[in-house]
Amino acid sequence: MEVDDLEQNLLQQFSCMGTTDHEVLISQLRKLVGDDVNESTASFFLDMNNWNLQAAICSYFEFQSTHKLPNMTLIQDVTIGEGESVPPQTSFVKTWKVANNGDDRWPDGSYLAFTGGVNLAMRTSVPVAPLNPGEVTDISVDMNSPSLPGMYESKWRMATPNGSYFGDTIWVILSVAEGGTLALTQQLTHFNALGSVIPIGPPFNPFAAQNVGRAQHLHQDDAQMGS
Repeated sequence: MEVDDLEQNLLQQFSCMGTTDHEVLISQLRKLVGDDVNESTASFFLDMNNWNLQAAICSYFEFQSTHKLPNMTLIQDVTIGEGESVPPQTSFVKTWKVANNGDDRWPDGSYLAFTGGVNLAMRTSVPVAPLNPGEVTDISVDMNSPSLPGMYESKWRMATPNGSYFGDTIWVILSVAEGGTLALTQQLTHFNALGSVIPIGPPFNPFAAQNVGRAQHLHQDDAQMGS
């Protein structure tokens, strides 16, 4: 059976079901259309078509054909300490270097969205400044490790202001273990960065030629106060 015939057959089956459960319809639309549609976008197209699944899917593909989505490529995970495990219930930061590898500027209001797995962050979305074609930026997300040791996965994607996903999928694969060192590595790196901008001069020498006059002046002031 051809792909188009298969999709048409599925649509007919869903139409025959006659369900009015909005959550079921949203799930069915996302299953047929793919991961590029989140729940809010699926709900929008269904509501616009009086919750008719077939009409909503047709509207979605018609919209996609006339509205080109932006592009994003993941260059590298540049997290400090990447690959190290994290102790339970510990704060850390994930950072990714991404680029706009398309022909159009990202729209204002674009954001990085949590889309699946275990949400290790304190939020479900992070605002991202729009990039012009060819520009590169770092995106950082504050996260906190779960209370139990183990392996955890989290999925994130860039999204337009209306909730349409675009670009590469960003995966977080985290090892939580007692004695993990990632958070400590990040703290030490942060402290070193702070220390590198603090000038450290030579110790004060009261007998140096340029300080002799100052020391004598201070001694005279002390003598006058004593009298």
